[in-house]
Amino acid sequence: MQQKNLVIVESPAKAKTIEKFLGKEYKVCSSYGHIRDIAKKGIGVDVENGFLPAYEIAPEKSKMVADLKRMAAEAECVWLASDEDREGEAIAWHLTEVLDLPIDQTKRIVFHEITKNAILEAIASPRRVDMNLVNAQQARRVLDRLVGFELSPVLWKKVKPALSAGRVQSVAVRLIVEREREIIDFKATEFYRVVARFVTADGKIFKAELDRKFDTKAEAVAFLESCVESDFNIVSVESKPAEKYPAPPFTTSTLQQEAGRKLSMSVSQTMSVAQKLYENGFITYMRTDSVNLSTQAMAAAKEEIISQFGAEYHSWRAYKTKSKGAQEAHEAIRPSYLNRPTIEGTTMENRLYELIWKRTVASQMAPAQIDKTIVTIQIGGHTERFVATGEQVKFDGFMKLYLESTEEDGENENAVLPSVTEGEVLDMKDMVATQKFTQQPYRYSEALLVKRLEELGIGRPSTYAPTITTIISRGYVLKQNKEGQKRSYDQITLAKGKLTEKTLSEVVGKEKGKLAPTDIGMLVNDYLESQFPQILDYGFTATVEKEFDSIADGKEQWTEMISDFYGPFHKTVENALENQIKQNSSVRQLGIDPVSGLPVSARIGRYGPMVQIGGENGDKARFASLKKEQLIATITLEEALSLFALPRTLGEYEGQEVSVGVGKFGPYVRYGSKFVSLGKMDDPYTVTIERAIELIDQKRQQDKSAKMPLKTFDGVDDLAIMTGIYGPYIQSGGKNYRIPKTKDPLAMTVEECRAIISKSKK
Repeated sequence: MQQKNLVIVESPAKAKTIEKFLGKEYKVCSSYGHIRDIAKKGIGVDVENGFLPAYEIAPEKSKMVADLKRMAAEAECVWLASDEDREGEAIAWHLTEVLDLPIDQTKRIVFHEITKNAILEAIASPRRVDMNLVNAQQARRVLDRLVGFELSPVLWKKVKPALSAGRVQSVAVRLIVEREREIIDFKATEFYRVVARFVTADGKIFKAELDRKFDTKAEAVAFLESCVESDFNIVSVESKPAEKYPAPPFTTSTLQQEAGRKLSMSVSQTMSVAQKLYENGFITYMRTDSVNLSTQAMAAAKEEIISQFGAEYHSWRAYKTKSKGAQEAHEAIRPSYLNRPTIEGTTMENRLYELIWKRTVASQMAPAQIDKTIVTIQIGGHTERFVATGEQVKFDGFMKLYLESTEEDGENENAVLPSVTEGEVLDMKDMVATQKFTQQPYRYSEALLVKRLEELGIGRPSTYAPTITTIISRGYVLKQNKEGQKRSYDQITLAKGKLTEKTLSEVVGKEKGKLAPTDIGMLVNDYLESQFPQILDYGFTATVEKEFDSIADGKEQWTEMISDFYGPFHKTVENALENQIKQNSSVRQLGIDPVSGLPVSARIGRYGPMVQIGGENGDKARFASLKKEQLIATITLEEALSLFALPRTLGEYEGQEVSVGVGKFGPYVRYGSKFVSLGKMDDPYTVTIERAIELIDQKRQQDKSAKMPLKTFDGVDDLAIMTGIYGPYIQSGGKNYRIPKTKDPLAMTVEECRAIISKSKK
């Protein structure tokens, strides 16, 4: 039977949700994202003829494309319903090209939420594929391909083989490298902060801080001693009413930031979960720069607020998008139905949905009414003052439901102050001078990096997550946790006219999920910054984004924009290949090995960052690889020497020596003549003999299982299906043959095995 309407969406989950709303006359199927991309072989762009990209269909999608082509030819009407951003528009255009659909007659529909009303409204008002949006996306893909394809060979030749560069990725790495250098150059300075506790006439105690910091312990002690006989009285009490307003509804970047802070989700994890929520019809489209809410959504929020909290908690509030060049100026990320505070889904889907629901509803709630109080206390015989600040919430408003997090939550909480009057004399309970240290700059979390990229105008909602994923997977950046270190500090207390001193300790430098550059990342960044400053320039990268926006608005030709960029860029690349000398990674001298008397140095070698003892005067050198979290720029002599503790002997097992070391393929346990890889969580410097034996026994079991056939065939001796570390495979005549992923190894016949063997390359 001929299908009347064929609707093509990007994902199967989305197809399933939409099909429920459209009825029997509509068949909804999925393209599984992009069906073709720029050819991987060669540059894939014809630079001589208008920068036209050469597109190719991925081999694994050829069957699906054939099915779509057949269904499209049979349907009376084809509707392209890919996502509403530029990426989605490009997918729709690729579908018209590949499926031979006339672009001026094919119906394109968009919706920012998968609800029955939104789908039916979209069907009622289709449009054509917007070639301006398509060309903006083509321009991005082509420009990024040109930069990556031309810069990577320069890095291979001048820096190190197997490196790669990218336009937005390299700028993101630059931000992280610059922050790391700020941390390396940072020198902590001490100061003393003085806090006193005062008692009011009616016995209430409150804290106040001195309006001056002391540089040395001697100054702090002298000040405390001078206060032994001092009187304390209140010289002013300022109380000001203030209002706190809720944060606007979520955009892509603010959702990524808040999910990182409140739920400890990575940027890519946030987007993956949000995608599922959108496809299941729970939230609006998750890639947006907009903070706008539809009138219907605001009305629904009002109903919800009044029913849950009362009319006094509602405040009608329209937000306007401040982001320049916002390409998805539709609506903020919000629940599709605001009368649904919870959903049925996985734990992470529930938590993210609840966050979006609370943020959306809170944005329409009344501001919190707060009294801010500042109490200034005079010290007899001193010009310094103690100052106490406090907040009293008179009406909680939106705070009853939701409060936005910050990276430094909990550090600046204002206490509620007791009722005091000007001229009131206070008793000083105690005065404490505490040694403090200036804090080094924060490393970026994924969320903070997204925020900084957005502030600089670099990237768009669809690019943040893949950018971070790329720089980590390329080994330029490391996402790390640090345990922190103990640090001692002094505390001097004045109480009842006497001074007492004690030394306390605190843990500093503890980090979770922060981004730090690797040595390779720093080396590549330094080379690109010195030889291709334009590519790494923040202003230039932001300007390119604006040009993409201009193409999307139909104000600029995409091929002209690429041409203006490519000419000067290509000349710089040619000059780099012909004239620049090879960028040698600098050697950092660390000191002298006390045992051998030979110099110890750190540098990047063939297999990555390493330390070296000797080898400078014809003597034989010893080498050791740096740990993942170590940097050439900061490693100490002591840390470098500890790396030579490998290989180390752990003991004996079944009469054979067991040792641990690090080789080309990572850390390993050696047992006689056999090698077993350490687990991801095992540290070769601390692993025990018990753990090593456990790994040896596990490997024996795996080897034993691998030798047992998964399946044999009656009457056929030279044929079996085995399982190995890469999965099941066919073994025949002493040779191994890969089984396609589409095949079920246990259900395969002799004939199917023979067919695979005959088609396999020698």
